Amino acid sequence: MGCDGGTIPKRHELVKGPRKVEKVDKNAELVARWYYCALSQEKLCRPIVACELGRLYNKDAVIEFLLDKSADKTPMEAASHIKSIKNVTELNLADNPAWSGDKESIKGDKYDDIQSARFICPVVGLEMNGRHRFCFLRNCGCVFSERALKEIKSEVCHKCGVPFQEEDVIVLNGNKEDVEVLKKRMEDRRLKSKLEKKSKKCKATESASQQDSTAGPSKAKSGKDCIKSSSGEKRQIIFTKSSADNGNSSVPGKVNKAASATKRSIADSEEKSEAYKSIFTSHSSAKRSKEECSNWVTHTAYCF
Repeated sequence: MGCDGGTIPKRHELVKGPRKVEKVDKNAELVARWYYCALSQEKLCRPIVACELGRLYNKDAVIEFLLDKSADKTPMEAASHIKSIKNVTELNLADNPAWSGDKESIKGDKYDDIQSARFICPVVGLEMNGRHRFCFLRNCGCVFSERALKEIKSEVCHKCGVPFQEEDVIVLNGNKEDVEVLKKRMEDRRLKSKLEKKSKKCKATESASQQDSTAGPSKAKSGKDCIKSSSGEKRQIIFTKSSADNGNSSVPGKVNKAASATKRSIADSEEKSEAYKSIFTSHSSAKRSKEECSNWVTHTAYCF
């Protein structure tokens, strides 16, 4: 039955107290955050991207996540804020020359040093293993340690020379406070981009309506003015708005020449109409005389 003198039980074995909170191994947590993708839980391999909250992903995993639009798609908290590939930035990382890779630990008979990282800061030389705070720039994707940005203060990237601001600096795998600040910046940035898109659409529609309104009267003004003569002929004189405007603004003599030319054309048309009138009247009078003669001959013949 137990407790018969062969064993001596202790108090913690008989009395059940509160359970101890299980502590997460810090080294394991750092390895999971800095060496593995936050979405697919696979080892990070180039191309590596980072979101606006500072989490590291494999670019292939992000693309697969965005392309997967099935109904059975499980919601991922680590990528719920990623709506398109524009929400992530491809990182420009500097390789660590002291890192030998995974070739030594293939057999499992060698010590795997967690402190050695694949990438380092190109300015200070600190390893990107989670022991030091690292940041990246949204404009270019270059990665630096926070110590390098504080010691060498500049408004230009140390690696590629692209200008940046404080809002463009994003902390990689930051704590809860850093994530809250980055989340607020992300929401403000997206709201600003939406407002800019709306303003651009409004401006585009206004410009299109203005073009249509200006094109309407110009077409009416640059039409063809037709002048009908008495003989039935049509004389067309074309006036364009551009020529009239250019004439008025540049040389007044050209306007006078154009006006005189139009007057001459109108006078020529009137002269021609009068000539046609005279020819028509002469022809009609000759016709009438012939008809009278023929009527007189028939009348005389009928009388005889």
